[in-house]
Amino acid sequence: MQALGLPALLLFSALAVTSCGPSAPAADSPSGVGGNLSAAEKNKIGRKIWQNECGGTINGLTTWNDGEEFPSLGIGHFIWYPADFQGRWEESWPSFVSYARSRGATVPAIGTNPDAPWPNKAAFQAQFNSPPITELRQWLANRVTLQTDFIIARSQAALPKILDAAPASDRNRIRDNYHKVASTANGTYALIDYVNFKGDGTKATERYNGQGWGLLQVLRGMKNVPSGQAAAREFAASAKRALDRRIANSPPARGESRWRAGWHNRCDTYARPL
Repeated sequence: MQALGLPALLLFSALAVTSCGPSAPAADSPSGVGGNLSAAEKNKIGRKIWQNECGGTINGLTTWNDGEEFPSLGIGHFIWYPADFQGRWEESWPSFVSYARSRGATVPAIGTNPDAPWPNKAAFQAQFNSPPITELRQWLANRVTLQTDFIIARSQAALPKILDAAPASDRNRIRDNYHKVASTANGTYALIDYVNFKGDGTKATERYNGQGWGLLQVLRGMKNVPSGQAAAREFAASAKRALDRRIANSPPARGESRWRAGWHNRCDTYARPL
């Protein structure tokens, strides 16, 4: 594989701010995902992620979803926990802020708090059109490339973690599946988007009944297919199977079946040319 597409310093920064990641990728398994993308392809990926998470709207860049205890910000809906709350999902907004600063960006003041400054959705909605949140929203709308680079860096950091967490007997197959999928532009988009969408699958709290739904589980669950578009299509199918298992194992009170159609539609985009 080629060397990592982003400068090594950026990848190091992304790894350093990922709380549950290793200090550096395994020497024999750098991913290189995103390294061959043109500026136009990278822009398409960023716009697709924005559409997936926010419907492509500027207002969607600062969101507090119904039934959640935290806001989600940016094109990747990066999670930001309020003070005194710790959920099962990986918090990603503070990591993005650190990454943005490493790239020389000045994040609006409201976004630099260690904790989300709203205790609940009602408080957030009451301030939705306030100058600080409006400024943050516009800042995010103007920095799609920066957010896309952060999401790519998270995906680059995922493969070493996945291989370390996987059973030794599965590691070669998982690595091979990863690179088969990464051989097309839309497959690269799939690997980048899925880590942002449902995580890398290594976090113990991101499982129901001991079964996860992240990138690890999707790659492990793929059938043996050739590299290229066949691999991208099988990745999409495996992702839908993993998400269906998540829904089946989820607590009934969460009502996760309501998200099935949307999740499947998102996975279907992985099988289509970028």
